[in-house]
Amino acid sequence: MLIKEMTQAECNDFLSRASFGRLGCSLNDQPYVVPIYLAYEDGYVYALSTRGQKIEWMRKNPQVCVQIDEIAGDTQWVSLIATGRYQELPEPQYKDEHDHARKLLEKRHRWWRTAMAERQLKSDDQLIEPLIFRIHTESMTGLRASDETSDFEAKKS
Repeated sequence: MLIKEMTQAECNDFLSRASFGRLGCSLNDQPYVVPIYLAYEDGYVYALSTRGQKIEWMRKNPQVCVQIDEIAGDTQWVSLIATGRYQELPEPQYKDEHDHARKLLEKRHRWWRTAMAERQLKSDDQLIEPLIFRIHTESMTGLRASDETSDFEAKKS
């Protein structure tokens, strides 16, 4: 197995195709990681949520990360971590950004499902207010594993 670092262009391309990942946030030295549906464009990761622990924590500490995996097998996978800052997109203040984020997210299959299903499990309230947010990516790193063997490994055989 050969593991290579991805270039920034490869990271951007991979993240722009992704629709599901994990959001990591922390508060008072306690990490919290949750699954999210997402969309990426021009340096921003967009997502939908409902009010709850992750939103409360990100409001207090906007430094977050998003982790995306694509696993084809034990020796064929891609893993990316993007770090950045959380920003809510409330209307009417961010109407254009909010509408743009929604259009990007709507291209993803079941983009609303995780946030709404989780909130409905915890509440009898049928009026659940969705919240669209974005993460301004400050850095991205990625690794790609493949079945290819390096020259060194081939010479050992």
